[in-house]
Amino acid sequence: MNSKIIGGFIAVALLAACASPVPDVGPRRTGTGGSSGFPSAPREDPLAAGADKVFFDLDRAVIRDDARATLDQQADWLNRDKSVNVMIAGNCDERGTTEYNLALGGRRAYAAYTYLLAKGVPANRMTTISFGKDKPLATGSSEDAWAKNRNAITSVL
Repeated sequence: MNSKIIGGFIAVALLAACASPVPDVGPRRTGTGGSSGFPSAPREDPLAAGADKVFFDLDRAVIRDDARATLDQQADWLNRDKSVNVMIAGNCDERGTTEYNLALGGRRAYAAYTYLLAKGVPANRMTTISFGKDKPLATGSSEDAWAKNRNAITSVL
């Protein structure tokens, strides 16, 4: 009886020794900080290189031509790294009512979401949220500040 138990332990130990190591893919994002709320990023993470934001025209939720390259880069990365889940946050400038801006921010987040979905990113790896005008990137009441605040920001969950 004891020899069977000892033999079982030896077999398990041998199998554990043969297991391949987990590759190091760099640190995962945790905590807060950084432009999109995360201080560190996995290697090859386009979000770390500033490709976490796409911008929109006034009162619009249509993906602009200049945003397509950014979203294509995000889609390529997300399709390569299947372990990453993201949140897409829609934002607006300070003009308009709270209700209007929450709805518009939701449409902006959804526009980025559907673009990534069309590029093959599974829906179950993405969530959307609207912050309306509550989380501006830029302060001030100028066209430059307003343009920066009309965006959708993708961040790793």
